Amino acid sequence: MDQSGPRPLRVVLADPAPMQRSGLRLVLTAATAGGAGADGAGADAPGAGRAGAGGAEVAEILVVGETGDGAEAVELARRLLPDVLITEIALPRLDGHTVARAVADAGLPVRVLVLTARDSDEEVLAAIAAGAGGFLRKDAPAAEVIAAVRAVAAGGAVITPMVLARILARVAEALPAPETTVTPKLDALTDREREVLVHLARGHSNAEIALAFQVSETTIKTHVGHVLGKLRLRDRTQAVVLAYETGLVKPGR
Repeated sequence: MDQSGPRPLRVVLADPAPMQRSGLRLVLTAATAGGAGADGAGADAPGAGRAGAGGAEVAEILVVGETGDGAEAVELARRLLPDVLITEIALPRLDGHTVARAVADAGLPVRVLVLTARDSDEEVLAAIAAGAGGFLRKDAPAAEVIAAVRAVAAGGAVITPMVLARILARVAEALPAPETTVTPKLDALTDREREVLVHLARGHSNAEIALAFQVSETTIKTHVGHVLGKLRLRDRTQAVVLAYETGLVKPGR
């Protein structure tokens, strides 16, 4: 049987609560490329989520490791190189912010998604500053968590909508008046790159931006790479924050 096609997204879980990890594992491994969910029994087995021999379903997400310890989470990220490391903030030895920073500083090809019950503005901003590509509350619906894993793995940025609204309000309050806004950081960008940055700040995916500009998604990926490189930004999340900080994009517009 032909096994070609997109490989499953590989995920590592870091949460001090075994029951939380178990529930999250079941949610993630139920996601299949065919759109159907795997049953709970199969999700607990090694290689969970893959269809049986002769089945049509292929796992979209595989949980390849898990831990309740922050230092071990960093070690698993180094050793397993998952696509996404999902971490709680409250972890023994190293907290989630430190884990995200360690992964980013090591230059690992691993994206970090924070999934936590702690959603203060300070926690969110600290997670973004540490290099996390996403921030969700633990009460997020299963479909939202799965979508966030997909988005973060693809290089996108995800923040729980209600939390994002609060953050943008704070950014808006801190912005200078439009007539006094200074954007020297953006001078290195071409007009098209600025337009791409605006779309990024509005949460649009590469595919959506490509459709708006009537160009290929590969072209948009190139533009995004240039934006991040010229502005010396680590990821799309930092690009979104900068777009609001410089006044290029205003909340609600």
